Amino acid sequence: MASFSVEDFVGNGVLKGLLPKLLEEGWDDVPTLKIMNSEDMDAINMTQHQKDALEIRTYLHDRALMQYGEKLEASGKCLPELLNLSTEDLSSQFGMKRGHIARFTDRTTACADPLPKSYGPPARKTGTPSRNNSLYKNFASVNSNKMQNTAKSFGRSSTNNGKSLEESLASFKIKDGYIFKGIVAAGPPVPRACGCVQPPPVVDNVAPYSAIDSISVQKLTPEYKIGMERLVKSKTPPMKASELWRDKPAVLLCIRRPGCIMCRAEAHQLYTKKPIFDALGIQIFAVLHEHIESEVKDFWPRYWGGTVIYDRTMGFFKALGGGKLLKDKFLSGFLFNPRALANYKRAKAMGIEQNFRGEGEIKGGLFIVGQGRTGIAYQFIERNFGDWAPVAEVIEICARLQVTIVNSLSPNCSIADPYYNHLFFNLIQNQQQEQGVSSKSPHEYE
Repeated sequence: MASFSVEDFVGNGVLKGLLPKLLEEGWDDVPTLKIMNSEDMDAINMTQHQKDALEIRTYLHDRALMQYGEKLEASGKCLPELLNLSTEDLSSQFGMKRGHIARFTDRTTACADPLPKSYGPPARKTGTPSRNNSLYKNFASVNSNKMQNTAKSFGRSSTNNGKSLEESLASFKIKDGYIFKGIVAAGPPVPRACGCVQPPPVVDNVAPYSAIDSISVQKLTPEYKIGMERLVKSKTPPMKASELWRDKPAVLLCIRRPGCIMCRAEAHQLYTKKPIFDALGIQIFAVLHEHIESEVKDFWPRYWGGTVIYDRTMGFFKALGGGKLLKDKFLSGFLFNPRALANYKRAKAMGIEQNFRGEGEIKGGLFIVGQGRTGIAYQFIERNFGDWAPVAEVIEICARLQVTIVNSLSPNCSIADPYYNHLFFNLIQNQQQEQGVSSKSPHEYE
């Protein structure tokens, strides 16, 4: 699986000399760098060779084929020319293996392996909302240079993906007719050992906000940027978890074990969507219940470039289990569980390395927490080893959070950035159409 280290992404070719300029202009992580379009490239005076190199490396990164980046870039050919080469040429000129050639020449499919069709979408449970889940009262404006770059790149046609942010959100939009049955989600209770072993129960209700707001956490890594130290040199003091989402909503991915192949795969596929979370004003964190420094170094930023948090008391993991840790045994929870085995095969097919260091029986999950004290908007529980929170559902709920923010604005309040004005108006309009409410034009919010 391709690394999220920018240095690994650009390699030793023509893009390496651009690193200072990329950092200055806010193109300082791999997911954001991959959405650059021709206008962005012209703005920093990239040569045609550099543009071709970025397009090639973006394509390779999506298909976990970065080991061929140096050779393909040095060939002087652009991506369309490389894709038109024969199997024999790719093998003889670049030493590409036949299986990798098949992946390289498949222009439609990136390196992502869904579960077999026999495993449907995770079951939803009706949850009792947290008492503190309320409408947002303030809109947190996005002012950073990086956020402006992200928004503009999504707003224009991109040479790499040709999608606006709204189109990207639409690609994750849950199909019409889908009904949210609550904000607690978990994978299906698959029978184990021919029905002889029953899956462990999971909670039906979302955790109360009071269960997570005072958890003591410690930052192990910052958000990854080009050229930064691999880890925080000096230990940061413990802090209350509520400080993480004081100003902006947050997605917290609770990792069972950072060396686990399935945990790494989940973290990788979620962090890939970072530009969408950035444009929505959502922070993303990975939460560990065990601090093994070598494991953190292997995990960050290769599989996850966001901030890594250490939950010493396992408070988030207990909240997922309704006050107690959710645990499962390797034999009954993995070897006798067809769902867990399918999850493992999915991660294995992505080419991810693994190890067996650390505690691996404590189940993880995911929280989406609103800004301030607005509460938990969504909670996913890892019922089976390797269950992922559906990315489509996570992104749609984050988008709905921002709709709630804008709906709570005063009519006299304005959204400074016209791009966000247009984006959020469309989101509001979609929500109001579902509810049969007439909508205002964007100018009526100014």
